[in-house]
Formats: sequence, structure tokens, C-alpha cells
Amino acid sequence: MPTIDSCKLTTKDYTILEVMQERRLARGDAFSAILQQKISSAVVVFREDIPATVVTLSSRVAYRVNDGPAETRIVAHDEIRGLVGMLLPITNSRGLALLGLAEGQSMSIPTADGGLETLSVHEVVYQPEAARRERLKLAGGAAPGSWRPDGPVLRIVHRSDETQDKVANHVMAALDTGFDDPGPSAA
Repeated sequence: MPTIDSCKLTTKDYTILEVMQERRLARGDAFSAILQQKISSAVVVFREDIPATVVTLSSRVAYRVNDGPAETRIVAHDEIRGLVGMLLPITNSRGLALLGLAEGQSMSIPTADGGLETLSVHEVVYQPEAARRERLKLAGGAAPGSWRPDGPVLRIVHRSDETQDKVANHVMAALDTGFDDPGPSAA
């Protein structure tokens, strides 16, 4: 049985693991045991609150297996064609084990030959949630911990009235289909 004190998961990552568990009902295999351990030990946080040192989905992580050399992979939801050798999906025991671990944390999991291997997070090289916070900060975004919708940051651009009229006329011309039906309320 794999052991870990706790892991941190975003609400999205936790929900994905719950769905995976529901689809794997009553399978007593090692993967199901790792999945159950992740879910039962998880501390669930909003994506804005996840530390940058924690492995989340789409994170690029440098990790070690036992005392081997560090390997760098992207922890992904599933296999993606074209990225062979770069991804470590959470449908794989190693990918699942790394999800939610912080730098310096380890988790031991069973191997195919009945032994155990220990995966240790060396470094979270890239985490999408931390990158998003950094983009917001650079764009003059919201204070840490406050909610912001995804998408581009809007800026007010001042124009002269003449330019605004030209733009408005151009937009109206583009929307004009030539159909002049006032609708049922005119009847």
C-alpha cells in the first residue's frame, strides 16, 4: 500500500481523481490503492492558493525514482499525441503518485515485479497556476488571492469622437444584413 502523509490538490485536480475513482470501482489493484490514498490524504485548495512548489496537472516536474538521476516530465491528464516522452499521465502510477506532492516530498508505490519504488519531487519547474498568478501580477492584476476571470486583461483606450464614430459606423455596416423585419411586436 502506498503511503504519504498528505498532498495538496486543486479543486479541479481533486475532481478529476474522484471521477477516475468512480470509473475504477472495486478494482483491488495497486493503481486503485494509489488513487484512494491520494484522495483520502488530499488537502484541497483553490488554484489561486496552491503553492508554486506543488505538482498540479500540466506542471513540468523534475523528479527522481529511488536514487536515480532526475527526470523531467509534464504531469498530464492523459496521453497527448506528438509529445512522446515528455508527458507522464496520471493514468500511469508514477504520474498519479507525483500529483499533489510538493518539492522535497516523496511517495513509495508498488512496482510491477512486486517491489517498491520511491518517487521524490526534486523541483516544480513550471506550474500553470503559478504562471497565471505571475501574468496577472505583471499585467497589474488583482491582489494575491482575489478572483479574476480567465482571458485578456482589458485596458481603456481613449479615442477622439471622430474616430469612435468611424468605428461605430464600420461595426454597424458589418452587422447590417439588409433584412428589415421589425419582429412580432410590430404587428
